[in-house]
Amino acid sequence: MPAVSNTSPISNLACIGRLNLLHEQFSELWIPPAVDSELRDLPNSRARKLISDAKRAGWIQRWPDIANTKLVSLLMLELHRGEAEAIALALETKADHLLIDERDGRLMARQLGLSLTGVLGVLLRAKKMKQIKAIKPEIAALKNKAHFFIAPDVESAILKRARE
Repeated sequence: MPAVSNTSPISNLACIGRLNLLHEQFSELWIPPAVDSELRDLPNSRARKLISDAKRAGWIQRWPDIANTKLVSLLMLELHRGEAEAIALALETKADHLLIDERDGRLMARQLGLSLTGVLGVLLRAKKMKQIKAIKPEIAALKNKAHFFIAPDVESAILKRARE
């Protein structure tokens, strides 16, 4: 099933060496131009290489252009360009899922009726699919290696859902 992704889910999973989880859960990941640019500029060279390899393999694909530039401009009144383009692309392509972590972007995507998930949702699904044994060490890696922020109450809720 194809999905559209913002920068954060790809970059964070690449930083902890778990980019493969996206490939195992989604047949293709489509990224808009702004997200492609942000991913190329990541400071983590290992993450950049994993992402570059995935693009060469063809399962992460850069979408050439966003047709609805007016929607992107409107969304950019509240969101960063990458989030705005990812939401517009998900609507344009009728993607099965939008991968996005940022709170404001998630709120906007929900208001527009998009089906979404983020890094933590990918990890929950990975555990359910037996792609990983536990979520707790993955969350620790996200916090330590990717500097991923997760509110303590959200972390507790995720671990409870994962029965950890």
